[in-house]
Amino acid sequence: MARDRHEENLANPTRRLLVVILIIILFGFILLWRIDNPRAERIRAAVVDRIVPNMEWAMAPVTGLARMVDDFQSYARLYEQNEQLRRELQQMRAWREAAIQLEQENARLLDLNRVQPDPSLTWISGIVLADSGSPFRRSVLLNVGARDGVEDGWAAMDGLGLVGRIAGLGERTARVLLLTDSNSRVPVLIQPSGQQALLTGDNSAAPLIDFIETPEDIAAGDRIVTSGADGLYPAGLLVGQVVVDPERDLRARLAADFGRLNFLRVMRNPDVVPLNDSDTLIGPPLPENEEIGDQIEADPVPETAAAQDTEGDGT
Repeated sequence: MARDRHEENLANPTRRLLVVILIIILFGFILLWRIDNPRAERIRAAVVDRIVPNMEWAMAPVTGLARMVDDFQSYARLYEQNEQLRRELQQMRAWREAAIQLEQENARLLDLNRVQPDPSLTWISGIVLADSGSPFRRSVLLNVGARDGVEDGWAAMDGLGLVGRIAGLGERTARVLLLTDSNSRVPVLIQPSGQQALLTGDNSAAPLIDFIETPEDIAAGDRIVTSGADGLYPAGLLVGQVVVDPERDLRARLAADFGRLNFLRVMRNPDVVPLNDSDTLIGPPLPENEEIGDQIEADPVPETAAAQDTEGDGT
């Protein structure tokens, strides 16, 4: 018992002494690391070179844990950036669609502003509206009408070529009969041969070219323009090019883009023949022809009278 007490009495001062020495050593290290002196710097470098390389095994867990924390933070940042990029991609797709539509609309407007077939002709630009139905299978509505000075029979074009003519007029709207409609008939001139023909719509994208005097003089790619012979369409309006279908029939590849009719240009033509009926395709007959027809219907027996005169002479 006495021996245990003696050892306990010796252990307590020894522990206190070791604690004091450890505190002094640590305080010395702190001072050594805080002193700004070349000698102290050399001592610090020597201590680091001696201790740190031998302490890699002790620093390995700490280093691994620090790397794991960095990797997790990096993964969180990448996930957030990925989500942000997804949102931006969706916005870019929407902006791309809007940009394409604006680009097409801008190109169409530029064409409408630049192309002028005849300096003496002026036009009224209108926006294509939704078609509400008509007797024609291929027609569109414009947001311009009689109040804007539009008249029945005037030609309508997009920025590239002829589209059709006004075939129905309201106060604020006008109906355009397209060249592709089966009721459309347009006298045209084929260049460079100079032959006249009739462009006949058949509800297809490429109307037929009929009534050609010498088809062998026409080749694919020849230019088609309006001849102006009907009194409706001004002469020289671009229609399209000649193409040959598999059945060897001549057709017209129209210059106008009928798939994107957003804006149309109605050509003012003060010399247009007035249309009394929207179903009239190439203008009404001349007054002289009407008078002759009425006279023939009123007196249908001129040959009978001549035969009686001949029999009278024979008797």
